[in-house]
Amino acid sequence: MCGFAGLVDLSGQMAGDELRALAVNMADILSHRGPDDSGIWISKDNHVGLCHRRLSIIDLSPNGHQPMSNEDGSIWITYNGEVYNFKEIRAILETRGHVFKSSSDTEVVIHAYEEWGEGCLSRFSGMFAFAIWDEKRKKLFLARDRLGQKPLFYYWDKKRLVFASEMQAIMEDKSVLREVDYEAIHYYLSYQYIPAPKTAFKSIYKLPPAHYLILGNGNIDIKRYWRIGYSEKLSVKDEEEIIEELIDILKETVKSRLISEVPLGAFLSGGVDSSIVVALMSDLMDKPAKTFSIGFEEELYNELPYARIIAEKFNTDHHEFILKYDTLDILPKLVKHYGEPYADSSALPTYYLSRMTRKYVTVALSGDAGDENFAGYDRYLAQKILRYFKAIPSSFRKSLLVFLDFFPESDGNVSRVKRLKRFIRGSLWSDGQEYIKWMVCFTEEQKKEFYSSNMLSQMRNINSYDYLMTLFKKTSASSMVEKTMEVDINSYLPYDLLVKVDIASMANSLEVRSPFLDHKFIEFVARIPVDYKLKGMIKKYILKKAFKKIIPEEVLRRPKKGFGVPVCRWFRHDLKDYLSDTLLSRRSIERGYFKSDGIRRLLAEHISGRIDHSQRLWTLLMLELWHREFID
Repeated sequence: MCGFAGLVDLSGQMAGDELRALAVNMADILSHRGPDDSGIWISKDNHVGLCHRRLSIIDLSPNGHQPMSNEDGSIWITYNGEVYNFKEIRAILETRGHVFKSSSDTEVVIHAYEEWGEGCLSRFSGMFAFAIWDEKRKKLFLARDRLGQKPLFYYWDKKRLVFASEMQAIMEDKSVLREVDYEAIHYYLSYQYIPAPKTAFKSIYKLPPAHYLILGNGNIDIKRYWRIGYSEKLSVKDEEEIIEELIDILKETVKSRLISEVPLGAFLSGGVDSSIVVALMSDLMDKPAKTFSIGFEEELYNELPYARIIAEKFNTDHHEFILKYDTLDILPKLVKHYGEPYADSSALPTYYLSRMTRKYVTVALSGDAGDENFAGYDRYLAQKILRYFKAIPSSFRKSLLVFLDFFPESDGNVSRVKRLKRFIRGSLWSDGQEYIKWMVCFTEEQKKEFYSSNMLSQMRNINSYDYLMTLFKKTSASSMVEKTMEVDINSYLPYDLLVKVDIASMANSLEVRSPFLDHKFIEFVARIPVDYKLKGMIKKYILKKAFKKIIPEEVLRRPKKGFGVPVCRWFRHDLKDYLSDTLLSRRSIERGYFKSDGIRRLLAEHISGRIDHSQRLWTLLMLELWHREFID
């Protein structure tokens, strides 16, 4: 796992020394992603510069140094990630005459491009982002993995293309203006992240997952090369046949992610997914796996007891960390790493979990994407129940909502009143829109109440709901449950969860691999009929049944908590003054996004305990801290 950046100057106005100095600065700013080695390559005509920071995982020798070239130096690559099937691809390439000088997967990517061009992407199984400069064709090839595990940003002004693993490297080029994209902020306030291709800066873009970009003849062309499909289902099989195949494929994906020349371990939350990964690791490794868990003083959020059950059962070398509210002093550093407003509060424990893990290992496996694959979220069950609940007259549902407004919302994401109200509100909308109502932080109606007159004017004709509704219209699934799962895989997963894990882990020079994100595994699971994933009221039915003989019953049957943070309680007690002072400060109000009265009302309602606004307040806090880090 690494970090990279680069620039292609079409104007011919950059001097060689200037280009090299910029490449050095870009590499330095990414040093946390690759502390083991650094490399710079500048083309002979001084039009192209590539830089790289290396976190050595496979082939620790100097032969793995990047940027790396083919035999004659006509093709250069700077690369981040892992192609897990590189040995199989290398064997094919060697039969076709390709000669290798290293044992790294990076060199396999170069020769695969030589052999198959952009078609090489269909052969890779893994997580990756890379830039290839083809000197003979004067062409730049940028690509990103199918699910979006590895990030890739770029700036393009028709004269120069600047790209990097993180936005802060691009901003080392002082010609890139730090101009806020207010439409992107509008989307951020809805979803707590900014979906591709936008970023918080007008001139910087994200390359979406499963896409590649070609720069040639002075133009860029962006294409999609993979899409998940739910329309085709497995031919009639009994349950045991599906389970057998499921276990075999998942075991193989875990095995492929154990390839490493440095120590590795696993995140262990005590949930079903991470427990299965640890169980399979323990079976495949010849020594106890190292496992890492994080907990909270607040019992509602603490999952350590379940993690200990798994650690004891599989005799792992287990480590724990307790997160407290005073650890929020790390927030400015996190904001800098994320580069744009990002408001998933679980980034905080993920950062500290990664920091603890990195003290012992360089690679960690995780259970990410188990919920998206097997219908593990409550919203999938809610979609199923909603088909029946909507039969109740809407007038009665509205009355029930008014009645529930008299009840205060308790601390945390486990508030039954809060969830019930959210469910009923969603039932009042059409198919697809109820999901949006469940997912958004600030609704379009709430924004109209809080926005300043200037923001209202700018966003008058922009409805942030259109983003998710477009994804619903493109889905290949037939049931609302699987439609929701597919939308999650194309939105929430790549732009929230995977961003969180990549940035929080790489800030600590830790590589994280998730077997559930293997694209062949995802394609197989997509073909399993939905009733095997959500059977009756049982979420993840087929996955739980497949591993019921090795995962303890109390772990399989425990209610899902998610990776929640007790922000609700912190904002009502320990951090209420810090929050108020920050959000109601003069410079925060003068940014012109919101009416000050609206912010005061949010704070008052939350602190009083009447309504849980912790998600919205955290979103506003991250926006303000981002401004202080990047704009002020």
